[in-house]
Amino acid sequence: MTALDGPGTAVGALRPIGLVELVARAELLTRLDRKYMLPVVDLPFVLGGLDEDVRVLEIDGRRDFGYRSVYFDTPALDGYLRTARQRRRRFKLRVRSYLDADRHFLEVKTRGPRGTTVKHRVPYDGDPHRLDQDARAYADGVLREARIDTAGLRLDPVLTTSYRRTTLFLPATASRVTVDTGLTWSLPDGTATLRTPERAIVETKAGRAGSGADRLLWSLKHRPCPVSKYGTGLAALRPDLPSHRWLPVLRRHFPTAFDGSPA
Repeated sequence: MTALDGPGTAVGALRPIGLVELVARAELLTRLDRKYMLPVVDLPFVLGGLDEDVRVLEIDGRRDFGYRSVYFDTPALDGYLRTARQRRRRFKLRVRSYLDADRHFLEVKTRGPRGTTVKHRVPYDGDPHRLDQDARAYADGVLREARIDTAGLRLDPVLTTSYRRTTLFLPATASRVTVDTGLTWSLPDGTATLRTPERAIVETKAGRAGSGADRLLWSLKHRPCPVSKYGTGLAALRPDLPSHRWLPVLRRHFPTAFDGSPA
Protein backbone atom coordinates (compact mmCIF):
# COMPACT_ATOMS: atom_id res chain seq x y z
CA MET A 1 0.00 0.00 0.00
CA THR A 2 1.21 3.50 -0.81
CA ALA A 3 0.26 6.99 0.29
CA LEU A 4 -2.23 7.07 -2.59
CA ASP A 5 -4.42 4.12 -1.68
CA GLY A 6 -4.65 4.12 2.10
CA PRO A 7 -8.10 4.23 3.78
CA GLY A 8 -7.65 7.86 4.82
CA THR A 9 -6.80 9.16 1.36
CA ALA A 10 -8.94 10.36 -1.54
CA VAL A 11 -8.29 7.12 -3.42
CA GLY A 12 -9.01 5.00 -0.35
CA ALA A 13 -12.45 6.57 -0.06
CA LEU A 14 -13.49 5.85 -3.67
CA ARG A 15 -15.86 3.08 -4.69
CA PRO A 16 -14.02 0.20 -6.40
CA ILE A 17 -14.43 -1.14 -9.92
CA GLY A 18 -13.24 -4.57 -11.01
CA LEU A 19 -10.98 -5.20 -13.98
CA VAL A 20 -13.64 -6.96 -16.08
CA GLU A 21 -16.08 -4.08 -15.69
CA LEU A 22 -13.37 -1.48 -16.32
CA VAL A 23 -12.31 -3.13 -19.57
CA ALA A 24 -15.93 -3.50 -20.68
CA ARG A 25 -16.75 0.15 -20.02
CA ALA A 26 -13.47 1.86 -20.95
CA GLU A 27 -11.09 -0.39 -22.85
CA LEU A 28 -9.95 2.61 -24.92
CA LEU A 29 -7.48 0.94 -27.24
CA THR A 30 -8.01 3.91 -29.55
CA ARG A 31 -7.90 7.12 -27.59
CA LEU A 32 -6.35 10.52 -27.16
CA ASP A 33 -3.78 10.48 -24.37
CA ARG A 34 -2.88 13.58 -22.40
CA LYS A 35 0.06 13.32 -20.03
CA TYR A 36 0.92 15.55 -17.13
CA MET A 37 4.06 15.41 -14.99
CA LEU A 38 3.60 17.02 -11.62
CA PRO A 39 4.97 16.99 -8.09
CA VAL A 40 3.71 14.11 -5.95
CA VAL A 41 2.65 16.64 -3.30
CA ASP A 42 0.04 17.98 -5.75
CA LEU A 43 -1.71 14.63 -6.15
CA PRO A 44 -4.09 15.04 -3.17
CA PHE A 45 -5.48 18.22 -4.75
CA VAL A 46 -6.05 16.40 -8.05
CA LEU A 47 -7.56 13.26 -6.58
CA GLY A 48 -9.67 15.17 -4.06
CA GLY A 49 -11.14 17.39 -6.77
CA LEU A 50 -12.53 14.66 -8.99
CA ASP A 51 -16.26 14.01 -9.30
CA GLU A 52 -17.89 11.97 -6.57
CA ASP A 53 -18.83 9.14 -8.95
CA VAL A 54 -15.19 8.38 -9.86
CA ARG A 55 -14.22 4.76 -9.17
CA VAL A 56 -10.85 3.13 -8.59
CA LEU A 57 -9.61 -0.16 -10.01
CA GLU A 58 -9.39 -2.75 -7.24
CA ILE A 59 -8.11 -6.32 -7.63
CA ASP A 60 -7.92 -8.69 -4.64
CA GLY A 61 -8.20 -5.74 -2.29
CA ARG A 62 -5.34 -3.81 -3.93
CA ARG A 63 -5.63 -0.40 -5.55
CA ASP A 64 -1.96 0.12 -6.38
CA PHE A 65 -0.07 -2.16 -8.77
CA GLY A 66 3.50 -2.72 -9.88
CA TYR A 67 4.28 -2.36 -13.58
CA ARG A 68 7.39 -2.99 -15.63
CA SER A 69 7.85 -2.26 -19.32
CA VAL A 70 10.73 -3.45 -21.48
CA TYR A 71 10.96 -1.33 -24.64
CA PHE A 72 12.33 -2.70 -27.89
CA ASP A 73 13.74 -0.74 -30.79
CA THR A 74 15.92 -1.18 -33.85
CA PRO A 75 19.73 -0.76 -33.63
CA ALA A 76 19.24 2.68 -35.21
CA LEU A 77 16.49 3.52 -32.67
CA ASP A 78 13.90 4.10 -35.39
CA GLY A 79 11.04 4.10 -32.90
CA TYR A 80 12.70 6.67 -30.67
CA LEU A 81 13.84 8.93 -33.51
CA ARG A 82 10.49 8.90 -35.31
CA THR A 83 8.85 10.11 -32.10
CA ALA A 84 11.60 12.63 -31.30
CA ARG A 85 11.17 14.09 -34.80
CA GLN A 86 7.36 13.83 -34.60
CA ARG A 87 7.02 11.66 -37.68
CA ARG A 88 3.50 10.64 -38.66
CA ARG A 89 4.34 6.94 -38.85
CA ARG A 90 5.93 6.27 -35.49
CA PHE A 91 5.68 3.33 -33.17
CA LYS A 92 6.38 2.02 -29.70
CA LEU A 93 6.98 -1.64 -28.92
CA ARG A 94 7.17 -3.12 -25.44
CA VAL A 95 6.52 -6.09 -23.21
CA ARG A 96 4.46 -4.85 -20.29
CA SER A 97 4.47 -6.87 -17.09
CA TYR A 98 1.86 -6.68 -14.36
CA LEU A 99 4.14 -7.68 -11.55
CA ASP A 100 1.56 -8.43 -8.85
CA ALA A 101 -0.29 -10.84 -11.14
CA ASP A 102 2.82 -12.14 -12.98
CA ARG A 103 1.14 -11.49 -16.33
CA HIS A 104 2.83 -10.16 -19.46
CA PHE A 105 1.58 -8.60 -22.69
CA LEU A 106 3.23 -7.65 -25.93
CA GLU A 107 2.04 -4.17 -26.89
CA VAL A 108 2.49 -2.29 -30.14
CA LYS A 109 1.44 1.36 -30.29
CA THR A 110 0.99 3.33 -33.51
CA ARG A 111 -0.56 6.65 -34.47
CA GLY A 112 -4.15 6.78 -35.63
CA PRO A 113 -6.08 9.61 -37.26
CA ARG A 114 -6.02 13.09 -35.70
CA GLY A 115 -3.38 12.31 -33.12
CA THR A 116 -5.04 9.30 -31.52
CA THR A 117 -3.05 6.37 -30.16
CA VAL A 118 -3.88 2.87 -31.36
CA LYS A 119 -2.68 0.06 -29.12
CA HIS A 120 -2.54 -3.60 -30.14
CA ARG A 121 -1.72 -6.16 -27.49
CA VAL A 122 -1.63 -9.89 -26.94
CA PRO A 123 -0.67 -12.07 -23.96
CA TYR A 124 3.02 -12.95 -23.90
CA ASP A 125 4.41 -16.05 -22.21
CA GLY A 126 8.05 -15.75 -23.27
CA ASP A 127 11.02 -14.06 -21.65
CA PRO A 128 9.87 -10.42 -21.21
CA HIS A 129 13.40 -9.22 -22.00
CA ARG A 130 13.43 -10.67 -25.52
CA LEU A 131 10.98 -11.23 -28.36
CA ASP A 132 10.35 -14.80 -29.41
CA GLN A 133 9.50 -15.75 -32.99
CA ASP A 134 5.73 -15.46 -32.59
CA ALA A 135 5.99 -12.10 -30.85
CA ARG A 136 8.25 -10.78 -33.56
CA ALA A 137 5.86 -11.93 -36.29
CA TYR A 138 2.94 -10.26 -34.50
CA ALA A 139 4.83 -6.98 -34.09
CA ASP A 140 5.94 -6.95 -37.73
CA GLY A 141 2.36 -7.58 -38.85
CA VAL A 142 0.90 -4.73 -36.79
CA LEU A 143 3.59 -2.33 -37.94
CA ARG A 144 3.20 -3.40 -41.55
CA GLU A 145 -0.50 -2.53 -41.38
CA ALA A 146 0.53 0.93 -40.13
CA ARG A 147 2.89 1.19 -43.14
CA ILE A 148 5.99 0.83 -40.98
CA ASP A 149 8.41 -1.77 -42.30
CA THR A 150 10.63 -3.45 -39.70
CA ALA A 151 11.15 -6.73 -41.54
CA GLY A 152 14.78 -7.82 -41.41
CA LEU A 153 15.70 -5.35 -38.65
CA ARG A 154 16.74 -6.45 -35.18
CA LEU A 155 14.50 -5.42 -32.32
CA ASP A 156 16.51 -5.28 -29.10
CA PRO A 157 15.63 -4.23 -25.54
CA VAL A 158 16.80 -0.63 -25.08
CA LEU A 159 15.06 0.62 -21.92
CA THR A 160 13.26 -0.76 -18.86
CA THR A 161 10.82 1.27 -16.80
CA SER A 162 9.10 0.40 -13.54
CA TYR A 163 6.52 2.21 -11.42
CA ARG A 164 3.40 1.84 -9.29
CA ARG A 165 0.03 2.61 -10.88
CA THR A 166 -3.42 3.55 -9.64
CA THR A 167 -6.20 3.54 -12.25
CA LEU A 168 -9.39 5.58 -12.01
CA PHE A 169 -12.60 5.30 -14.04
CA LEU A 170 -14.69 8.39 -14.84
CA PRO A 171 -18.20 7.16 -15.70
CA ALA A 172 -19.44 10.50 -17.09
CA THR A 173 -17.04 10.27 -20.04
CA ALA A 174 -16.24 6.53 -19.93
CA SER A 175 -12.60 7.52 -19.61
CA ARG A 176 -9.62 6.50 -17.52
CA VAL A 177 -7.02 8.31 -15.47
CA THR A 178 -3.79 6.61 -14.44
CA VAL A 179 -1.45 7.88 -11.74
CA ASP A 180 2.11 6.55 -11.85
CA THR A 181 4.54 6.99 -8.97
CA GLY A 182 7.88 5.48 -7.96
CA LEU A 183 9.15 5.99 -11.51
CA THR A 184 12.44 4.31 -12.41
CA TRP A 185 14.25 4.07 -15.76
CA SER A 186 17.27 1.89 -16.51
CA LEU A 187 19.36 0.85 -19.50
CA PRO A 188 19.49 -2.90 -20.17
CA ASP A 189 23.26 -3.13 -19.66
CA GLY A 190 22.91 -1.70 -16.16
CA THR A 191 25.14 1.30 -16.85
CA ALA A 192 22.56 3.93 -15.90
CA THR A 193 19.45 4.24 -13.74
CA LEU A 194 17.25 7.26 -13.09
CA ARG A 195 14.59 7.70 -10.38
CA THR A 196 12.11 10.54 -9.88
CA PRO A 197 10.49 9.85 -6.47
CA GLU A 198 9.18 13.42 -6.17
CA ARG A 199 7.35 13.34 -9.51
CA ALA A 200 4.24 11.55 -10.77
CA ILE A 201 2.88 11.07 -14.27
CA VAL A 202 -0.88 11.51 -14.57
CA GLU A 203 -2.34 10.35 -17.85
CA THR A 204 -5.90 10.83 -19.06
CA LYS A 205 -7.25 8.49 -21.70
CA ALA A 206 -10.38 9.90 -23.25
CA GLY A 207 -11.92 11.28 -26.41
CA ARG A 208 -10.81 14.48 -28.10
CA ALA A 209 -12.97 16.66 -25.83
CA GLY A 210 -11.08 15.50 -22.75
CA SER A 211 -12.49 14.51 -19.39
CA GLY A 212 -13.37 16.07 -16.07
CA ALA A 213 -9.88 15.15 -14.89
CA ASP A 214 -8.33 17.20 -17.70
CA ARG A 215 -10.43 20.23 -16.82
CA LEU A 216 -9.50 19.86 -13.16
CA LEU A 217 -5.79 19.64 -13.99
CA TRP A 218 -6.05 22.72 -16.21
CA SER A 219 -7.75 24.64 -13.39
CA LEU A 220 -4.82 23.71 -11.13
CA LYS A 221 -2.39 25.18 -13.71
CA HIS A 222 -1.14 21.82 -14.96
CA ARG A 223 -0.90 21.51 -18.72
CA PRO A 224 -0.33 18.45 -20.92
CA CYS A 225 3.32 17.94 -21.77
CA PRO A 226 5.15 15.69 -24.25
CA VAL A 227 6.39 13.30 -21.59
CA SER A 228 6.93 9.73 -22.76
CA LYS A 229 8.22 7.05 -20.44
CA TYR A 230 10.18 5.67 -23.36
CA GLY A 231 11.21 8.81 -25.21
CA THR A 232 11.84 11.11 -22.27
CA GLY A 233 13.43 8.38 -20.19
CA LEU A 234 15.83 7.32 -22.93
CA ALA A 235 16.69 10.97 -23.64
CA ALA A 236 17.46 11.50 -19.94
CA LEU A 237 19.76 8.48 -19.80
CA ARG A 238 21.29 8.95 -23.26
CA PRO A 239 22.35 12.62 -23.64
CA ASP A 240 23.93 11.72 -26.99
CA LEU A 241 20.48 11.35 -28.56
CA PRO A 242 18.46 14.20 -30.11
CA SER A 243 15.95 15.32 -27.49
CA HIS A 244 14.60 18.74 -28.51
CA ARG A 245 11.00 17.49 -28.30
CA TRP A 246 11.46 16.74 -24.60
CA LEU A 247 13.82 19.51 -23.51
CA PRO A 248 11.21 21.50 -21.51
CA VAL A 249 10.23 18.34 -19.61
CA LEU A 250 13.86 17.35 -19.05
CA ARG A 251 14.76 20.79 -17.72
CA ARG A 252 11.78 21.01 -15.40
CA HIS A 253 11.39 17.47 -14.13
CA PHE A 254 14.73 15.73 -14.77
CA PRO A 255 17.26 18.38 -13.70
CA THR A 256 19.92 15.90 -12.53
CA ALA A 257 19.77 14.10 -15.86
CA PHE A 258 19.82 17.34 -17.80
CA ASP A 259 22.87 18.77 -16.02
CA GLY A 260 24.74 15.48 -16.13
CA SER A 261 24.70 14.88 -12.36
CA PRO A 262 24.50 11.27 -11.17
CA ALA A 263 21.01 9.85 -10.62
